[in-house]
Amino acid sequence: MIAALKNWYTELGVQSPTTAKNELLSGLTVALALVPEAVAFAFVAQVNPLVGLYAAFLVGLITAVFGGRPGMISGATGALAVVMVSLVAQHGVEYLFATVVLMGIIQIIAGIMRWGKFIRMIPYPVMLGFVNGLAIVIGMAQLTQFKTPEGTWLMGNGLMLMLGLTALTMAVIHFFPKMTKAIPAPLAGILITTALAIGLGLEVSTVGDLASIAGGLPDFHIPMVPLTGETLKIILPYAVILAAIGLIESLLTLNLVSEIKNEKGGASRECVAQGASNLITGFFGGMGGCAMIGQSMINVKSGGLNRLSGISAALFLLAFILFGSSLIEMIPLAALVGVMFMVVIGTFAWQSIAALRKMRKSDAFVVILVTAVTVWQDLAIAVIVGVIVSALVYSWNSSTHLDIRTSKTGEGNKIYTLYGPLFFGSTESFMEIFDPENDTDDVVIDFMHSRVWDSSAIEAIDKLADKYRKAGKELHLCHLSPDCVRLLTRAKNMVEVSTIEDPNYGVAADYDLNK
Repeated sequence: MIAALKNWYTELGVQSPTTAKNELLSGLTVALALVPEAVAFAFVAQVNPLVGLYAAFLVGLITAVFGGRPGMISGATGALAVVMVSLVAQHGVEYLFATVVLMGIIQIIAGIMRWGKFIRMIPYPVMLGFVNGLAIVIGMAQLTQFKTPEGTWLMGNGLMLMLGLTALTMAVIHFFPKMTKAIPAPLAGILITTALAIGLGLEVSTVGDLASIAGGLPDFHIPMVPLTGETLKIILPYAVILAAIGLIESLLTLNLVSEIKNEKGGASRECVAQGASNLITGFFGGMGGCAMIGQSMINVKSGGLNRLSGISAALFLLAFILFGSSLIEMIPLAALVGVMFMVVIGTFAWQSIAALRKMRKSDAFVVILVTAVTVWQDLAIAVIVGVIVSALVYSWNSSTHLDIRTSKTGEGNKIYTLYGPLFFGSTESFMEIFDPENDTDDVVIDFMHSRVWDSSAIEAIDKLADKYRKAGKELHLCHLSPDCVRLLTRAKNMVEVSTIEDPNYGVAADYDLNK
């Protein structure tokens, strides 16, 4: 317990005044960027803006304190908001709060069961597609700020002013670190652009034009829904989908931030933290949330590498709601759009464009497919599609890479040595290689360089043994693992056991790689 508290204190990031200052300023920058995002996503979900802001505060605070990756930022996200639309439209906001509570429970169970380890099954091409697709989605989301309240595109001076202030913010973010790193560049960009717009009296869209963010502390509120099986039937499908999307986006963001920091993150711990945050948020009138790759990138690149940045971002956001709404509502939307465009530039894996020509065609196809589906549909569908396609490609390639080499013993008997995995995709090739009718009377099959993966492979070995038995031939199976031997039926007596050389793997072995 004491060791855990010491580790948490180290992760907090208050070891020196400089570190603490960087964390607080980074948190302030993130909080400013969270406001329009939370309001916009609340509009998408067709709920009051404060529902989105409360979710950003509560989810952000709880995950920052207890999450598996210091430096990550969580809050209300568009990926979840688009799923909530039909639920709110058909059944009302109270059903949304009940769904968020159930979503949190499902995520906690996933964390306790350590299902977060399955994020390791996502291949690198899928990760590339996820990053690129999400960067495009973040960029496209900013385009709505270039429209009038009536939904038409800005024209003339209004468009030029919006583009100019956005470009100014981006230029400040790019060049400011070359002068000083005392203040995070995104925060400097927001402050300078806001000061210029106010000082010159420019007529530009501001945060206040989206909605008022003034409010009080979130109140404890039990969702007003009937506790019946019919209610569960309504909210359960939404809760499962939201839980899955939230965990996929959170764990992929965790991996991305971990790569930047060159440190491992706790996948299961993050699942529990996300679940607890949504469970609590549902009881305080929030729309739920998950990790936000855009804000996480802002935080990390602004110097927020510890828990204090995420905690301070949530508390600053609450302060905006309680005390500073009039000031925050004066910030030009162009300044925040500029910050997010810089996030897009920094998030998109530009090297992947050149790498596509060097990749295998199947991997390049997966990158492009996941990117396209992320933009067209949503993150969860894109990742699932990418993993399925990658798995099918792997299975096909593995099924064509089973190699068998033959040799002779001193007595002239035949030896088959297998190379490659033996599983459902390669069993047909495996069976076609042998010739029980014309083989020598004594045959050896050596599995030293092969691995038996599943029950289909076990059944193939049994069938082959039965063919040799019916042909009146002696078959010897060597270097099979004890797990394989136990699962064999007809071929069990043909196995030659060598305790020195036999492998110690299991069939479809399940290692707990989650830490």
